[in-house]
Amino acid sequence: MSESLPRLSAEELAIEGGELLPDKEVLSVLDLLVNLDLAIDLAAPVDLAVAANANIAAPIDAAASANVLSVGSESGALADQGVLINQHLSGDAIATAPQDAAIDQSNDVVDDGTGTGTDTGTAVDTGGALDGPLLNVDVDVSLDADIAAPIDGAVAANANVAAPIDAAVSANIGTVGSESTAIADQTAVINQDLDGVTANATAEQTAEITQ
Repeated sequence: MSESLPRLSAEELAIEGGELLPDKEVLSVLDLLVNLDLAIDLAAPVDLAVAANANIAAPIDAAASANVLSVGSESGALADQGVLINQHLSGDAIATAPQDAAIDQSNDVVDDGTGTGTDTGTAVDTGGALDGPLLNVDVDVSLDADIAAPIDGAVAANANVAAPIDAAVSANIGTVGSESTAIADQTAVINQDLDGVTANATAEQTAEITQ
């Protein structure tokens, strides 16, 4: 190559050069000012009484047998249960829930909010593309709430519960010439009596609420 390449002038080299952008120390994407003045009176007295007399019996007898993918096998399950349950209940179940609630929520003084409340959800343009926040939100809220929920409850119970369960399971799955037998024999004698029992539930509530 006999031809020489043209060289760039000083002006052309200056044009090709680049300048660093000035440092942006702080870039605020979201400018959010929230001023909340809350005055909340919350009262929820709860009174609950529970009393119970209970006899519970639950004898369980179970037998399981299985042949899976077997040939010429025999499966047998036998569950024999004899149950004698005598339940005698003599007593008192008394639940008393007296409640006396005096609630004073008469202080309704709420301080004025300090926010201007003049700008909500508006985009701010301060001249430059990277100047100022992209979103400027100013919220001023004053809330005064009185909430009262007195609850009174009483539960009393006398109970005799018996649940004898007898089960037998036998299965042949995918077998040839097999025998499956399940026998569940149950004899249950249950005697339940309530003698002079008392179930008394009393819920007395007196509530004075000033809001």
